[in-house]
Amino acid sequence: MITELSGEITAVQQINAVPKILDAVTRLTGMGFVAVARVTSDRWLCCAVRDSIDFGLVEGSELHVETTICNEIRGHGELVVIDDVETDSRFCNHPTPRMYGFRSYISAPIKRANGDIWGTLCAIDPRPRELNRPEIVESLRLFGELIAAHLDLNERFEQSQADLAKRSESLLASEVGRQSAEADLKSTRADLLDERKTSELREQFIGVLGHDLRNPLASIAGGMRVLLKNANSERAPDIVASIQKSVMRMAGLVDNIMDFARGRLGGGLTIRPDANEPLTPVIEHVINEMRLAWPSLNIETDIALNEPVRCDRIKISQLFSNLLGNAVTYGDIDKPIIVSARTSDGSFTLRVTNYGTPISDKAMQSLFLPYTRGDRPSQQGLGLGLYIASEIARAHDGTLKVVSSGKETIFEFSMPATT
Repeated sequence: MITELSGEITAVQQINAVPKILDAVTRLTGMGFVAVARVTSDRWLCCAVRDSIDFGLVEGSELHVETTICNEIRGHGELVVIDDVETDSRFCNHPTPRMYGFRSYISAPIKRANGDIWGTLCAIDPRPRELNRPEIVESLRLFGELIAAHLDLNERFEQSQADLAKRSESLLASEVGRQSAEADLKSTRADLLDERKTSELREQFIGVLGHDLRNPLASIAGGMRVLLKNANSERAPDIVASIQKSVMRMAGLVDNIMDFARGRLGGGLTIRPDANEPLTPVIEHVINEMRLAWPSLNIETDIALNEPVRCDRIKISQLFSNLLGNAVTYGDIDKPIIVSARTSDGSFTLRVTNYGTPISDKAMQSLFLPYTRGDRPSQQGLGLGLYIASEIARAHDGTLKVVSSGKETIFEFSMPATT
């Protein structure tokens, strides 16, 4: 029954990242059934699955495609999310939830590089779930993009191997073509190795993501349970502050994840610079967010932006938030964090100073690379913050440097104010 699509199941199961993606989606959403589905005009085929609610589908199972919401997604290409069918005006009368017995649903399209919708990454559960949150929606969208990128990569890899075999046979048939064949083989193998390294990087990214988003989610869930039982207790303000910190950390993770994914999957880091609005409120907003989340934090400021700065304010805010978050994470909590933002002679300089243990020479060598976590590998976070900050600096024709000696660490970002 599935002979003509059996290759699609194999293609998905050859992606080592898929089990990690299914596990991550299960943890992020709490959904009992998660699947990667191949969706065509007349077929819905289960290619990989996690099922803890006995929905009954395994790899190779099929549904009538016209009965699925995935079929609608194949048509419009947009992510669909339903917290609770019974209260959702779009789907409360839709036949699919009643047919399959679910109340919550989320599904992200898997879109190939040529624009075709290959299928979906979908999840259902018989209970309502709070799914329509940025960290969940953007993560599902990203996972769909990652699966599509792997499918494209593996297809190119297989095609390259086939082309390599043909070229080798043709060129090595003649003595004249041997040297050319050897050079061609070397070049092709290097290209394939680069693609494999990219694939491994994506898989590592998924594994870290599944771990790091789970922690703040668990903190929020636990805090909410305590608040519901003890809303008027003396602990309530501390619990709310803890939840707020977790939300901020998740928001920062999602921002960094999306920028990293766009850069690695071909979109690149884009900026929209302008000099029409002042930059001082942007700097102050990030500082106030940190002070709100960490009331005991001592941040000393020296802000003197007397010239207009042509930049992408959202990205500069993200860069500054990453640098300030790094100072909070690694600095001495008993010492102040010093922030300086100044313009002078057509240049903008932002400096963040914290006190504490200096960065080691070993850590300094890879400080701005993805998946590095300073001298404390167990530290929570994706290890993308400083990498993203450096990419934002580069996109603004600026530089991000660090000096760490004695008990003082200084991160300095500088750029032309009129780039």
